[in-house]
Amino acid sequence: MQDTDDKTAVVPNYLGLDGFRCGWVAAWIDARGDHGFDYSPGLTRLLAMPHARAMIDMPIGLEWSGYRTCDLQARELIGASVFLGARRDLWTFADMAAANRYYWKHEGKGRGVSAQLWNIRDKLKEVDDVMTPALQVTIGEAHPELIFWNLAGRVRLEPKTSPRGRAQRITLLKDQGFTSIERWLTLRHGTGIGRDDLIDACACAVAARDSTHSVGDGKTDPHGLRMEINY
Repeated sequence: MQDTDDKTAVVPNYLGLDGFRCGWVAAWIDARGDHGFDYSPGLTRLLAMPHARAMIDMPIGLEWSGYRTCDLQARELIGASVFLGARRDLWTFADMAAANRYYWKHEGKGRGVSAQLWNIRDKLKEVDDVMTPALQVTIGEAHPELIFWNLAGRVRLEPKTSPRGRAQRITLLKDQGFTSIERWLTLRHGTGIGRDDLIDACACAVAARDSTHSVGDGKTDPHGLRMEINY
């Protein structure tokens, strides 16, 4: 039986967030191992959930041009799942072709953006609109594939789209306390949350709880945000 002090004690909570087609999904786990997930069209309500630390799978800290050092370093470790070319005001271009014409002209051929990066431009802006150096004390950027690479003993897993790769990631998450993940993957139907989105949010929550490593060069962007990826 717990005494009153145990019942009223504040238990640190760790939050992981990932974007999906209709909004954002958040997974959380606390210091006792209790865990859950939630989702919302916007970030504000999810970030208002009590947390000691949060990690989000979205670039934080954007330069006007060029590739971020943290992305280049992460790509060396885990490959092409790290998108290159996240830049400040990418979302202001009328379309991807216009963005690439601009970047090719000013930075050189081949220095444009991929369709994957272009498709998350609105979420890049949403995070950029919210983030401040003060918030970055407890809210950091993470990359799920870098987290899984670290959890697996710093080896690359099978692709996450393959049955074996998905099973590898689920096993790693269950080992880290997300024992409900398989049930959650059935509950997400009808929400718009992709299978990989929920898995990635859980990975970010693990990093929020445990991460002590990051890649990056220690530089900050024009808004004073550190450009680093935690894992």
